[in-house]
Amino acid sequence: MNKPSAFAGETTGAPQDPGSVMPFATVRPLQSLDLLSQREMASLASADAAIHELFRRCALAILNTDGYIDDAREVYAAYADFDIRVVPESRGLKLELENAPAEAFVDGRMIEGIRRHLFSALRDIVFTEHKLADQQNFDLQSSTGITDAVFRILRNADVVRSNVKPQLVVCWGGHSIPRHEYDYSKSVGYALGLRGYDICTGCGPGAMKGPMKGAAIAHAKQLIKSSRYVGVSEPGIIAAESPNAIVNELVILPDIEKRLEAFVRIAHGILVFPGGVGTAEEILFLLGIKLHPANEGVEMPLIFSGPTESAGYFAQIDAFLRLCLGDEVAQHYEIINGDAPAVARSMKCGIKAVRRERIEHSESFSYAWNLHIPEELQQPFIPTHAAMAALALHRDQPRHVLIAELRRAFSGIVAGNVKDFGVRAVEEHGPYQLHGEGDVVQALSGLLEAFVRDGRMKIDPATYRPCFELAG
Repeated sequence: MNKPSAFAGETTGAPQDPGSVMPFATVRPLQSLDLLSQREMASLASADAAIHELFRRCALAILNTDGYIDDAREVYAAYADFDIRVVPESRGLKLELENAPAEAFVDGRMIEGIRRHLFSALRDIVFTEHKLADQQNFDLQSSTGITDAVFRILRNADVVRSNVKPQLVVCWGGHSIPRHEYDYSKSVGYALGLRGYDICTGCGPGAMKGPMKGAAIAHAKQLIKSSRYVGVSEPGIIAAESPNAIVNELVILPDIEKRLEAFVRIAHGILVFPGGVGTAEEILFLLGIKLHPANEGVEMPLIFSGPTESAGYFAQIDAFLRLCLGDEVAQHYEIINGDAPAVARSMKCGIKAVRRERIEHSESFSYAWNLHIPEELQQPFIPTHAAMAALALHRDQPRHVLIAELRRAFSGIVAGNVKDFGVRAVEEHGPYQLHGEGDVVQALSGLLEAFVRDGRMKIDPATYRPCFELAG
């Protein structure tokens, strides 16, 4: 079965029959987890049921990398009998797999990249749980503690290194996008790769795969042998969305907020392609940081770019941001449509400024410690009716506070329309009541309606009903 026309990626070769399995297999790590004490291995083998199920789901998504089933529910149904066990041995550990997707193997041996990702998932999930539950060694109640925890997870995954130079471009964008948007993201990745830049994305398909694929071709032409294609995910996302096959460094953060912090702290520049509501939330998160007074003068190039045919997406985003935050907000980003080399040249200029600034302030190239991330952006937001009603959506407050409130409202509205718990809450208690200025709330509503109309949300435009209203 091929990928859908709402382009999510590419496949190669003849497909395996969907649901075909490898009845039994054992694999050992390449690098991650190859030096563990007997006690550490025992703790991995005795993980509780919740952690085991989380790892099982993540492992199944990884084994389905670039597979021919791209709907998480279909994957779980097709491989309902899949299981995975951690087995300690005197010389290390191994994983035993039952009924794993056959497409993850070639002549009975697991594909090397998939094997590495499998142990990366085990490393990150168990490391984080060990630090949180067993050692209580992460402080997630303070801003500095969260930043330290994100760093330690990235360091444990060897994503932050002391010998890197500023050349990592973070790319955000939609996972299910039209073919012309995917092809454009490849063109931009190619232009960046020709200039020696590495790529970091959310590791999935669509606009997360395109830049990596384009850069991989460019790196090959430039004879660059140490290319980095970094995938940054979190358990809920990776369990529902398999990594693409180009990722060669995978790290899994505990939740969305820590994933977003990881992106901005390891980035030397950020590039946004058209996407859906998740992409818009990422934009709001980053602008909430860039607009904070503590970050005045901190270099972080931000470019919005898409093919000419999709220019309307960023026109809508730009109009929304200007209405809510004033025209001066546009100083914090650049919009370049339909010109991949121009995007790469502008990013090159921005990253040179990042390098100069970090040298001047003796700042790390691999992790932007000096970037201030407000605690309200670090803590997860649970969109209950009470929490939504407490939001203040008015312009009589600092811009960085308003944009943090807008991101929360956006998150809650999305939950109320497409997430089971949010839909049920709205059905039971009625629409969310939002407090703020009418034109700000209306602009938020208009942006979401445009996403629905353009097919960027999993909602039928004919049945879409706003799950919120302006409180009287």
